[in-house]
Amino acid sequence: MEILRGPADEQLAAGIAAQVERLVGFFRRLTPPPELSPTATAALATLERFGPCRLTVLAAQAGVTQPAMSQLIRRLEEAGLAGREPDPADGRVVLVRVTAPGIALLARRRVIRARRLAVMLRELSPQDRAAMAAALPAIQALAGADPGVAAVTLAARQLRAT
Repeated sequence: MEILRGPADEQLAAGIAAQVERLVGFFRRLTPPPELSPTATAALATLERFGPCRLTVLAAQAGVTQPAMSQLIRRLEEAGLAGREPDPADGRVVLVRVTAPGIALLARRRVIRARRLAVMLRELSPQDRAAMAAALPAIQALAGADPGVAAVTLAARQLRAT
């Protein structure tokens, strides 16, 4: 398979970016009324996916300041959805973790969203459903990519161009 380079890549990227932006809004509408803010939900999902981590890592991942994330985690702790524990590798460091009720809340939200999406998928043609299924591996690869790599690559290209 040929890898696209140049303007074709940029057109593909622009198309994907526009549709992903629309999908984000679509998924927000599929989600039940918010028990949590999008940032709180994202923080819990990050902890669920990657395990306990430092507050600074969570803040960087969410694109918020450390004090803002600290307040958010405090509220999640008060709600019983997150907790803190000492880092086994460095007792001076505190790790944040998602609790069983936090995992259960995320699971409930996903089930509701999946059920709502299933109803909508039934309205698509068999060809469109097959195309969606065929696209899943590429979507998973893109979702797992490190955006920092793209930023560094773009910066390096810009330096070479000058």
